[in-house]
Amino acid sequence: MSAPRLRSFPDRLRQIALFEVGGLLLVTPPFAWASGVPITESLGLLALLALIAAIWNGCYNTCFDWVEGRLTGRTADRRPFRLRALHAVGFESGLLLMTLPVIVWWTDLGWVEALIADIGLAITYTIYAFLFNLGYDRLFPIAPAAAAATTDAGTLAAER
Repeated sequence: MSAPRLRSFPDRLRQIALFEVGGLLLVTPPFAWASGVPITESLGLLALLALIAAIWNGCYNTCFDWVEGRLTGRTADRRPFRLRALHAVGFESGLLLMTLPVIVWWTDLGWVEALIADIGLAITYTIYAFLFNLGYDRLFPIAPAAAAATTDAGTLAAER
C-alpha cells in the first residue's frame, strides 16, 4: 500500500493562516470580556498564542496526517468523525501545555485563573478546529496523485 498524498506546503500555509485569522476574529472579544484583560492586551496575547498555535498546527497536522496515512492509507480529508474528534482534542491538549505559562506571564493571572482561561480557549478552539477543518477539507480536498500531477503540470505551463 502506497502512502496517500499529504497537503502541499502552500495549501498547509493557507489552512493555517485562515484558521488563525478566523480564530482571532471570533475569540478576542469574548476573551477580553471574560478575562477582564483589556481588548488591546487580549489581542496582543491572542496573537502571540496564535503564532505558537500556527507553528504547532503545522507540525501536529503534518505528523498526524502522515501517521494516519501510513496506518490507514487514507488522506486527511477522508478522516472519520471519531478520529476528527481525537485529532482536535490532541491538538488542543498539546497547545494547552505550551500556552498556559504564556498566559500567566502576559496577564499576571494566577495559575488557576490562567488555567481556567486557557481551558476556555481550548474548548472554544477545539470546537472551532473541528468545524474549520471539516469545512476546509470540503472546500479544498486533497487531489488524487494523478490529478495533482496534471494540475501541477498545467500550473507550470500556465506560468511560462
